[in-house]
Amino acid sequence: MKIVFLGAGSTVFVKNVLGDCMLAEGIQDFEVALVDINQERMQESYELICALRDKYKPTVVIKKYDANEEIQIKEAFSGAKYIVNAIQVGGYEPCTVTDFEIPKKYGLRQTIGDTVGIGGIFRALRTMPVMKRYADIMEEVCPDTYFLNYVNPMSILTGYMQRNTKINTLGLCHSCQVVLSTGSSLGIEGWDTAEYTLAGINHMCWLLSVKDKDGKDLYPEFKKRFNETREGDLVRLEIMNRFGYYNTESSEHTAEYHPYFIKKDHPELIERYQIPLDEYPRRCVEQIEQWKKQKEELNKAENIRHERSREYCSRIIEAIETGVPYKIYANVQNTDLITNLPKNACVEVPIMVDGSGYHPCHVGDLPDELAALNMSHIAVHNMVIKAMETLEKEYIYKAAYLDPHTRDQLTFDEIKNLCDDLIEAHKGWLPEFH
Repeated sequence: MKIVFLGAGSTVFVKNVLGDCMLAEGIQDFEVALVDINQERMQESYELICALRDKYKPTVVIKKYDANEEIQIKEAFSGAKYIVNAIQVGGYEPCTVTDFEIPKKYGLRQTIGDTVGIGGIFRALRTMPVMKRYADIMEEVCPDTYFLNYVNPMSILTGYMQRNTKINTLGLCHSCQVVLSTGSSLGIEGWDTAEYTLAGINHMCWLLSVKDKDGKDLYPEFKKRFNETREGDLVRLEIMNRFGYYNTESSEHTAEYHPYFIKKDHPELIERYQIPLDEYPRRCVEQIEQWKKQKEELNKAENIRHERSREYCSRIIEAIETGVPYKIYANVQNTDLITNLPKNACVEVPIMVDGSGYHPCHVGDLPDELAALNMSHIAVHNMVIKAMETLEKEYIYKAAYLDPHTRDQLTFDEIKNLCDDLIEAHKGWLPEFH
């Protein structure tokens, strides 16, 4: 059985995902194909994964491939049962910097900018062509593969693959696994073993219910204690108090999903809600510096160790390989799963995985107010996908016109001019739009 890892230069994430697979009792002998365009970073990952292999599962075969060579991509993909996608097209420099600095000239500020807003739109536009190139190769050499996408903007990229390729694509995020962590820190009895239901869209998925093992509703106590402490996570707290439900994604992300928090005319809101502007570029710089120190420590033989993480990837593979069912939350096309969201939406819902693959679960209607908040972004997702399908600039403009934060801060003309500036700045990274 072969597992391909696209974007293998992301060494820490590679360690988590493949280390998990090595520790999973239900995953027997397998081959790993590491694929990246950066050979230096991939070599670092290769050495670390080989060391993990030697310690935990010596029968695993590990090979590396150069993503700059199509013949090597085909060789890596050939016979692959699972392909994990963790690429970042354009990297921190030049593209992420561009996504933040040009909007700043228009007075448009962002926190993360990789999933929504103007940053998310352009990250999607430069990533979709690369994913389509890979999908074409998959359709040729491994058409039955499971494509496990971890790349943001999750809803746009996963939706694009599901609607425009024949590849069996599942979108995976980290936020659903940790959504209960706030409640755990509040010391609510029965919280850590609670049954809960989530549904919505990626990064705006809603905690619809949470009950202890005896069926007691824990939501009222959660709201009460969260409001009493009011320590951190203030944006999500505000959204919950206004709309009645807690959402899965962090406050720094959530702040740019709505038009209520980052406002030029109300700078006091930044301090009031503790919003970290330019958080993602700052985090990138810190991670680059941290990695310089961390890679030396990780590669010391005495430091080679791994504990199974919360990532879903190994759980999915184990459930399919063993046939023992496992419940996850992931992103799929809305085949009447959430009945008051459109069918062409990419939605985040409960999914059962077993030996025959994965099976999304029916949710029904979301509360109307939550569906409305989700719809404000689904419309943007669909415009960006349409821009890629048609290569028409008009749909890029429409996506930006519809984005809640962007339209709150800028006029039509400013948004159009900003998009044109970003199209020009991203030349070489984007297809030719007309």
